[in-house]
Amino acid sequence: MTDFGLDINYIAEQNKLAVQNVKNDYDNLGEKLARQNIDIEAVKAQIQKFAVAIPSWGVGTGGTRFARFPGIGEPRNIFEKLDDCCLIQQLTQATPSVSLHIPWDKVDDPSELKQYGNVRGLAFDAMNSNTFQDQEGQKHSYKFGSLSHVDKATREQAVAHNIDCIEFGEKLGSKALTVWIGDGSNFPGQVNFAKSFDRYIESMRKIYAALPDDWKLFTEHKIYEPAFYSTLMQDWGTNLMTALELGDKAHCLVDLGHHAPTVNIEMIVSRLVQAGKLGGFHFNDSKYGDDDLDSGSINPYQLFLVFNELVEAENNIANFNPMNMIDQSHNVTDPIESLMTSAMEIQRAYAQALLVNRTNLEAAQNTNDALRASETLKQAYRTDVEPILAMARLDLGGAIDPVSTYRVSGYRTQKAKERPSTGGSSSGII
Repeated sequence: MTDFGLDINYIAEQNKLAVQNVKNDYDNLGEKLARQNIDIEAVKAQIQKFAVAIPSWGVGTGGTRFARFPGIGEPRNIFEKLDDCCLIQQLTQATPSVSLHIPWDKVDDPSELKQYGNVRGLAFDAMNSNTFQDQEGQKHSYKFGSLSHVDKATREQAVAHNIDCIEFGEKLGSKALTVWIGDGSNFPGQVNFAKSFDRYIESMRKIYAALPDDWKLFTEHKIYEPAFYSTLMQDWGTNLMTALELGDKAHCLVDLGHHAPTVNIEMIVSRLVQAGKLGGFHFNDSKYGDDDLDSGSINPYQLFLVFNELVEAENNIANFNPMNMIDQSHNVTDPIESLMTSAMEIQRAYAQALLVNRTNLEAAQNTNDALRASETLKQAYRTDVEPILAMARLDLGGAIDPVSTYRVSGYRTQKAKERPSTGGSSSGII
């Protein structure tokens, strides 16, 4: 183990144990795909170019609604978070950037933070503002809203915070701001739907005006929570209205977990692509009330169908390049392991989508052959693309088996010594 991350020689030694099997599996899969006129090397190249950002908060232990149980050796500040993110990138070769949350990750010297990340091979992805909870020393409370609050001073405070996030992000080399708000209501009649949305748009216009020329603004919808009767930005329709109202630099961010059960998320993706307003993703999965589960842990076929739409767009739109980030909360797993497996599951869905025979799919669609269309997708989905993912990592210097390599390294045990536990459980968070 080096000052940060793992020694590349250690990773190479671990890979030696499996490299021949991986190469054999890769060659066998290549022969199979060749019979379908698919070049496995081209697919691998696409996987190697794909990247997904790690959320800074994701490397720590999350909380339930009732309690938070601190993890062993979890990071205590943004610098230690970057150390963990560096390790994830080393092993997966799929996560070269980190998305920060402000003020959680705010430091006095952004240049020091940027240098710290760059030395570890990390760039800074979209900045995330926080007006869904009150901060120490904050003058106006967000208990009843932030950017849509009835009180002008509270709205101005929320606007100023978002502009501060932009200015901080500029110094790190970030190029985007993501805005998610908890504004909403818990009782019928508590808020005027139209007036609160008007106030929100007015606030967002001020934030939009502060964007640098080469920045993007992402707005994120969520069906419910923390408000349970109504949420201001409750679905993709309101999100799209916002993006269209603000201008060309405004785009919609799709968090997979922020939808009602059975909602056709892949069709929402298609609609936003058509509108030219798909900005990016927060990848995760959901079950019951937990909307930050590991990507692909519940509904991997849905993840594949989302990527099927993305590959379709990729094939037909020049410079199509949405921003991708994982957004998860890890309560019963090692966050590093969950983030690594999630990154690989996202890559898996992309690789499978690249295998779809689009000629056959279009032919089935044009002849109303529903079963053939469905089976065309399933043929790609059922393909074991693990050899492609493993070889992609191996060629880039990553680990064939990231989780096994991580566990054998003793990284978590070492960090437990360096980062003493904060003690027992604490109050829950959402």
